[in-house]
Amino acid sequence: MATLVINTSNQNELNLLKSLLKQMRIKSKELKAEEEEDFLLGQIMVSEKTGKTVSKDTIIKKLKGK
Repeated sequence: MATLVINTSNQNELNLLKSLLKQMRIKSKELKAEEEEDFLLGQIMVSEKTGKTVSKDTIIKKLKGK
């Protein structure tokens, strides 16, 4: 099984795709805004992963702008 993420540009496209998937008996799920944000954040985290560790102090200093 695979997962496909599709971002439509309008409601008509979304409805058409949902109808097609239903006819083909393919399960689909429409993401809420918060779920989409979580997914996108996860994608960014994976793409920026370096494998390096950083101390808590370093993070706090960066957040405080020092």
